[in-house]
Amino acid sequence: MMTSGDSLNAIRAALRESEDTSDADFLRRYFKTAPGEYGEGDRFIGVRVPEVRRVARRFRNLSLSKTLVLLKSEIHEERFLALVILTEKFRRGAPDEQSEIYREYLNHTRFINNWDLVDASADRIVGAYLRARSRRPLYGLARSELLWERRIAVMATFHFIKNGEFEETLKIAGMLLADREDLIHKAVGWMLREVGKRDRDLEELFLRERYRRMPRTMLRYAIEKFPENLRQQYLRGAI
Repeated sequence: MMTSGDSLNAIRAALRESEDTSDADFLRRYFKTAPGEYGEGDRFIGVRVPEVRRVARRFRNLSLSKTLVLLKSEIHEERFLALVILTEKFRRGAPDEQSEIYREYLNHTRFINNWDLVDASADRIVGAYLRARSRRPLYGLARSELLWERRIAVMATFHFIKNGEFEETLKIAGMLLADREDLIHKAVGWMLREVGKRDRDLEELFLRERYRRMPRTMLRYAIEKFPENLRQQYLRGAI
């Protein structure tokens, strides 16, 4: 019978079946791992997302405790795999299991430390858990000194957007309007764009009051799907 330690060894071995040195080099550059960059020091073995997801499906019944061991890994792909398993556990879990996963997720945010890790999990765990509860925890995350917690705050609202609820996205976007990080500008702009896909009048109401103060990247992301003439008016400050 396979022990829990054996299962972790098996997962790591399964990932390494698809590792590629040239892909690892590319991913280190793509995810900005050089000194002073946002992913400084992160380690990649060169496994692409479809393969990571394939391994995650194979080991989706891994215990929560062992999944959290993977989430603390120095290897980026192992952390990504852990988050894929966590999102599936949350989706299939009973309410008490979902509560535990939500708590552990927020207790481990220092390991959810790149944009792909946040984007693959925040709305599926944090957003899904808070949809029928107080949204107050999101505002604490949005005020965090940790870049990744601020990104979790806005990306978690994607779950609400998909369900036709936009209030939290707009409030948190307002909080993050002056954020110093480009990765927050992109996330906020993206979520505003998603609001606009469903209610452009509401997005424009938000933008018209604020677009001149927005970081350029945030604005460009937010208006990406606008008709070209309207997009150019925003970019020229002519609204």
